[in-house]
Amino acid sequence: MDEEKYAFEQTFSFNALRTKTFSFLQDKDTLARLMKWSMLGRISAQSFSFDHSFSPYSSEKFALCFFRDPEVLSSLRKMEAGGWVPLDKPMVSVSVEPTPCTKVSMELFDPIYSCGILRPTGHVVKCFHDVYPDYDELRQMLRDEESEHYYVVGREERGEFLFSLFKHLCLGGELCQYEDTIDPYISTTKQIYKDLISVQKDPETKKIAVVSKVLKVCAFDESGRCFPGVREEEQTFAYLIVDPYKRHMTLFCHFYGVGNFTV
Repeated sequence: MDEEKYAFEQTFSFNALRTKTFSFLQDKDTLARLMKWSMLGRISAQSFSFDHSFSPYSSEKFALCFFRDPEVLSSLRKMEAGGWVPLDKPMVSVSVEPTPCTKVSMELFDPIYSCGILRPTGHVVKCFHDVYPDYDELRQMLRDEESEHYYVVGREERGEFLFSLFKHLCLGGELCQYEDTIDPYISTTKQIYKDLISVQKDPETKKIAVVSKVLKVCAFDESGRCFPGVREEEQTFAYLIVDPYKRHMTLFCHFYGVGNFTV
């Protein structure tokens, strides 16, 4: 049986890994930052084991099995009208967007330090914007394709999960208090990335390489889009981060809105 046909017919079941913890959800300094960025209580990570070999061919089937799995549904919640509610309708389909994840260092961000987005002190340069009163060159570079700095980080690098994670943290939640310097964004990105991603040393080259596969996902019930949110919103996101060797998977997601005010 060829791999594509096998992947189409393959089904998966999942078990919650309740003892798995993440440093970014326990570290006091990180939690304080997430609170400042209006993401606390709305950003989460849950890990599961699964029972069959994962291949990129089977990504869509894998995601659909995940969102239909009784064990998953018993622990999954979505944010609706400011409160957490269970996924009560059966999922009928998923959209899956493979997200490149190859980086094992923070070098991707080096160009940001020398192009005019930051002062030599690491402070972010402020700028004018028609809509946002307190705007800066960093958010302009992340959001606005017209920005002169948009491609200081190349197109391919902008597609990397590491860059997406950084962007999500910089843009924050609904009442985000933005940082004056870049360091808190960089250090928190590094911490969360290390928490979520699995690496291995190549026995021949001795180089460290990422083994995780990252899928940006959205699930639909009979009424339409339902997870991670009913409306498409840049800062409402869900990623399945798969370690094909350990057969472990982490659901990492955030629901845009007003975060918790206490740690």
